[in-house]
Amino acid sequence: MWAIQLLSRYLEGKSLDIVLEHSRHVAELALEIADRMAVAADARLFIEEAALLHDIGVCQVNAPELGLYGAHPYIMHGVLGRAILESEGYPLHALVCERHTGVGLTREDIIRQKLPLPHREMCPEALSEQIICFADLFYSKNPGRLGERKTAIQVKKKLLRFGEEKVAVFEAWLVLFQWSDCSIDEVTVT
Repeated sequence: MWAIQLLSRYLEGKSLDIVLEHSRHVAELALEIADRMAVAADARLFIEEAALLHDIGVCQVNAPELGLYGAHPYIMHGVLGRAILESEGYPLHALVCERHTGVGLTREDIIRQKLPLPHREMCPEALSEQIICFADLFYSKNPGRLGERKTAIQVKKKLLRFGEEKVAVFEAWLVLFQWSDCSIDEVTVT
């Protein structure tokens, strides 16, 4: 598939292996959700491609544990990925890169946390973006845990560190995507 070939142009060795395995898990889960929602075939193909490419920007970050020695902090991998995919001629795939961090970053998040990112909204808008962002929450790029799918409770606990509004987005996605690894009451913020 062309998306894997493109990843291979930007990553190699350990970092390619990690990103590719992580992205395959994200793509598989995203496709399960797309199937459940009866997404059209062309949208399903886009979801697969964009899920495989969503972390391409890590090629320019400094994350030695992932075999990456770039000049930028990890939080920038979304905007870096957007720039890469736009330069490659994939503007819609590029938006997935930029908008997939957590449940999305608002302009206010970026300013309040003093993140080294452009001051603009970076939240998933299209259904395909939301599906990929949601699926990404369940998988880590930790080399020892690549294939381990988190539970909704584990995802919620991680998101809670960033505010109840992030958990509320996740809870809305649980309903939208008909998620069933727990009851909605178990993940509702109290």
